[in-house]
Amino acid sequence: MPSNRPIAPSTLSVKDLLWQIHWNRDKCTLCGSCTAVCPVKALELGVFRKRDVRIAMGIQGSADNVFSIYHGIRQKTDPAFACVGCGMCSMVCPNDAIMPVRSDETDKQRFHINRGGQARSRGGRRNSTDSLLDRIKFIRISMLTDPALDAGRHEFQIRTLLGRILPPEKSLEFSRNNGWMPPVREIYPLIIGGMSFGALSPNMWEGLQMGIAYLNEELGMPVRICTGEGGCPPRLLKSRFLKYVILQIASGYFGWDEILHAIPHMKEDPCAVEIKYGQGAKPGDGGLLMWHKVNRLIAAIRGVPPGVSLPSPPTHQTQYSIEESVAKMIQSMYMAWGFRVPVYPKISGTSTALAVLNNLTRNPYAAGLAIDGEDGGTGAAYNVSMNHMGHPIASNIRDCYLNLANLGVQNEIPLFAGGGIGKNGNLAANAAALIMLGASGVQTGKYIMQAAAGCLGSESDRCNICNIGKCPKGITSQDPRLYRRLDVEQVAQRVVDVFLSFDTELKKIVAPLGRSTSLPIGMSDALGINDHDAAQRLKIQYVV
Repeated sequence: MPSNRPIAPSTLSVKDLLWQIHWNRDKCTLCGSCTAVCPVKALELGVFRKRDVRIAMGIQGSADNVFSIYHGIRQKTDPAFACVGCGMCSMVCPNDAIMPVRSDETDKQRFHINRGGQARSRGGRRNSTDSLLDRIKFIRISMLTDPALDAGRHEFQIRTLLGRILPPEKSLEFSRNNGWMPPVREIYPLIIGGMSFGALSPNMWEGLQMGIAYLNEELGMPVRICTGEGGCPPRLLKSRFLKYVILQIASGYFGWDEILHAIPHMKEDPCAVEIKYGQGAKPGDGGLLMWHKVNRLIAAIRGVPPGVSLPSPPTHQTQYSIEESVAKMIQSMYMAWGFRVPVYPKISGTSTALAVLNNLTRNPYAAGLAIDGEDGGTGAAYNVSMNHMGHPIASNIRDCYLNLANLGVQNEIPLFAGGGIGKNGNLAANAAALIMLGASGVQTGKYIMQAAAGCLGSESDRCNICNIGKCPKGITSQDPRLYRRLDVEQVAQRVVDVFLSFDTELKKIVAPLGRSTSLPIGMSDALGINDHDAAQRLKIQYVV
């Protein structure tokens, strides 16, 4: 009998999909929970007709066809509704009757996802799990202390500085000539990197802000969070919690009308202003907030009509050099807050980072430099950009720090590293390695989403639908039916837990070095790696 399903060039079988739904008919009670919770509508209720051939008893018995009808769960094979492997169906199923399983074949869906001539875009980050940072070891142990006890026995103050730190002789001369001093902030060396209000759901954003406020006000940890591009809610701009926030201005300038209009009404200055020129996951490309996530609130804050996609230009359209950037952008931001707030640029990891840094060293308005490496995550990058463009963060930070050391100003301009920090779960070890390579602090985003809110995305291309607003946990969605799944207070509690755990692990690494009173910035003699080429490139010890 011919099939009633049309066969087209893009028709796939379930076997061709990257993720396949395994459904147990005997356990299923057809409650509908799995179909209701699926963020991409990959499941549907199906009516199945099964033929059983029965043969009558005896020699003269004849065969008879008996048809039975039953209802069950069917997986869609259209690439537009392909399962993303998030596992929400198995989380809500009361009978353990359903589960997504990764295919044991090559993913054929990748050849069909580009229908309509559109390049494939997704959230998450590149699929390589190899990390140079995870292979770096800490090999210097002070034999005059007890490494096992130091982290718990001593009172460590793990702090770093954000701002232009002038030596005493330069400081006096600068103050006399300019009438002001570059502002400096004492902060915690782990910063929550830029994830915008719009990219994240309201519940996720509020949970992060609550956790940061608790860390600062109850635990005395000066943790800071960057807003990302897109502004922030008006009530935050007028609250005392703004001092824990780094405001980011990017090439789209989204949300900055609200921020500038709120300056006269601000009770506190922001911690700093970060001017984003590039992002490690998509160097040379601007951001993109897709129309799925631009609801009325996001549109009002960003000053655009609701329901339209919001692409950012790849560069700031009014600056064509770093010198012009310092003269126009950085100095104007200083003036907006009366020269009280540090302003620094953020760039993608690139071989041209040294050129940017050398220009910043000559201008005291630059409060630092943030570099985002190739392993950074984003929900706004095409696959081709995320997987095939960028520069590793370890060598970029090392080159910049050694360049500063050669100029004798390594203590003046703080470097902040980002891009894949904690990618494989080793947050404190990765951060410590980058600090000893020369960073004053690190930025992380995806790790916080995974640890604080239970993000289901992975480097094996599981879930990773942050960009289209269908996040099954409600982390990156603007759909109330999805983001109401996220408990704000539980997110805040997990943020606190993450930072307390990081603090303990970082102390366990720093304590045996014999440098318990300060952060070991640039202390590369404490590092070793079993890769000869990497050791030579980073100028650290080769150990086997």
